[in-house]
Amino acid sequence: MERTLLHDLSKAPVGPASHLIDGLSQAASDGGTMDVISPLNGTRLTTMARGTVEDAEAAIAAARAAFDDGRWSGLAPAARKKILLKWADLIEAKAQELAVLGVRDNGTEIAMALKAEPLSAAGTIRYFAEAIDKIYGEIAPTAPGTLGLVHKEPVGVVGAIVPWNFPLMIGAWKLGPALAAGCTVVLKPAETASLTLLEIAKLALDAGLPPGVLNVVTGEGAVVGATIAESNAVDALVFTGSGATGRRLLEASARSNFKRVYLELGGKSPNVVFADAPDLDEAAKVSAYGIFRNSGQVCVAGSRLLVERSIHDAFVEKLKQVAETMVVGDPLNPETSAGAINSEAQLEQNLRFVAEARAAGRQIVTGGERILQETGGYYMAPTIVAGVSPEDAIAQEEVFGPVLAVIPFDSEDEAVAIANGTDFGLAAAVWTADLSRAHRMVRRIKAGVVHVNTYGGADVTVPLGGVKQSGNGHDKSLHAFDKFFDLKTAWIKL
Repeated sequence: MERTLLHDLSKAPVGPASHLIDGLSQAASDGGTMDVISPLNGTRLTTMARGTVEDAEAAIAAARAAFDDGRWSGLAPAARKKILLKWADLIEAKAQELAVLGVRDNGTEIAMALKAEPLSAAGTIRYFAEAIDKIYGEIAPTAPGTLGLVHKEPVGVVGAIVPWNFPLMIGAWKLGPALAAGCTVVLKPAETASLTLLEIAKLALDAGLPPGVLNVVTGEGAVVGATIAESNAVDALVFTGSGATGRRLLEASARSNFKRVYLELGGKSPNVVFADAPDLDEAAKVSAYGIFRNSGQVCVAGSRLLVERSIHDAFVEKLKQVAETMVVGDPLNPETSAGAINSEAQLEQNLRFVAEARAAGRQIVTGGERILQETGGYYMAPTIVAGVSPEDAIAQEEVFGPVLAVIPFDSEDEAVAIANGTDFGLAAAVWTADLSRAHRMVRRIKAGVVHVNTYGGADVTVPLGGVKQSGNGHDKSLHAFDKFFDLKTAWIKL
């Protein structure tokens, strides 16, 4: 991004943010607001509406009416496609503004934010828009006197609750297939990253999306999110976030209408490096960025590094050198490698994990402390902790920060046991030049995605989903449509 434009956008005033309900910007019903604190400097960026139960119910009612009257679901797939493609174009046209606004809101470094947020969101929406008029129902193989048809119908009103680390990217993973399928949506962004989702929702109206089809209510999860989860008028719920919240959403479904609930939850992803890895320098560089990009605030981050003992010390040294050359600081500086931690509470949680590891006698190879306090922002040095036991909290629980736990292993079987030895199963990686071993590890590691000789980069054409306590259902790829279609059988006697 050109520096002058970046500077101008970073200084632009940000007005108070309101809900978007039934096509209109609306304040909270009781006038309540929340401060939006920028993690860049700890100061107030703007305010946003603090949603009430009444606000959430109004948004649900708007989505219900919009679905039931067919203003969106009743359109031909090609007509929905046309509007969604225009929406993607509008997002792409405002990509720089959206990226900078998002950085000021959640702290992601600008180089990553531009690609992973608005540009990724536009690409995802295009993918599902292009797919929707190419998805067919089925004709069953029946006897000659009977016709069996399988129709795919939109599930109805979808509640979508998305996190703060990549709000546009992950939001698009939900919105793209849901809207393409003909559903209507009530979207609840994270308290600390709502601004860009509100902006693209307004762009959807500009693209021709009918009012009420996409509604956005900001505020606290315990109020807005809980109201959506417990509503009998919501037919499906999609969520990315913590396991604790995921459990509450399942409980809310059981208390209400048994709405289907799809969860993409935490990860403690193992990154397994064998001594025969084809390029250990490349493995060290990619592994470092696989945990330290976006300050470790990535659901699939490779937060556990399993290294074959014969190369352990040398590889950790390579990793340390990469980590210490990364530039942590102002995320609006294009030279920055890793930006800010999203909030002060998240920073404090990260530091607690490191303090516990230090108290247990683990080796802090590099980092481990808050930096750049003079800015008022929330920054942490990339941190490598060696000598970690697989049972340590830092190796079992999701830190969601720039903290890497390093664990040695001696055999393939031991590596598999350690890799599978947590409650999570979201992502993993294996570094080896042995093709047979690579295939064995892909089969044996319990994870939704297993990288081989790389970390990250899987695009929208392949599914992302977890096993064990990392969730259920899939984002991305054509499989994402499964969450938003009901199957209806027509059994016809001829």
